[in-house]
Amino acid sequence: MLAKLRHVRISPRKLRLVADLIRGKNVEEAGNILKYCPKRGSYFLLKLLNSAVANATSNSPEVNTDYLYIKQIEVTPGTIMKRWRASPRGRGMPIKKRTSHAIIKLDQKAEKKVQPKKGKPKAVPATPAAAPTKPAPEASTKKEEIKS
Repeated sequence: MLAKLRHVRISPRKLRLVADLIRGKNVEEAGNILKYCPKRGSYFLLKLLNSAVANATSNSPEVNTDYLYIKQIEVTPGTIMKRWRASPRGRGMPIKKRTSHAIIKLDQKAEKKVQPKKGKPKAVPATPAAAPTKPAPEASTKKEEIKS
């Protein structure tokens, strides 16, 4: 269950900030985080996440999307477009327009099965009416102790 996003016109540094938010999360939870994240990279990663879920369900129909989680998300630098800007004294200063590649891998968590504990069952406590009650201790103040 893999999806790739290549040559995205956003810096890898900015895309990694958003990728760190969803690493290891459940697919549904990650989708909600990306949907309401104000960063620009969240749009690209949300499309990538939806693509990975679609790949998982179409490649193997027995996959339950409720148990999918993000096993790995990786953001690497792509090609850099180099442009030049005029600067004083006839020089040219470089402008680097960075791109990113992102890879996301999903996996399915095992369904948790509740198994009974081994050993003797605990005794059921008696009803509150049958339980003996202790009388409340009398409160004494420090002044009374000093006087006596």
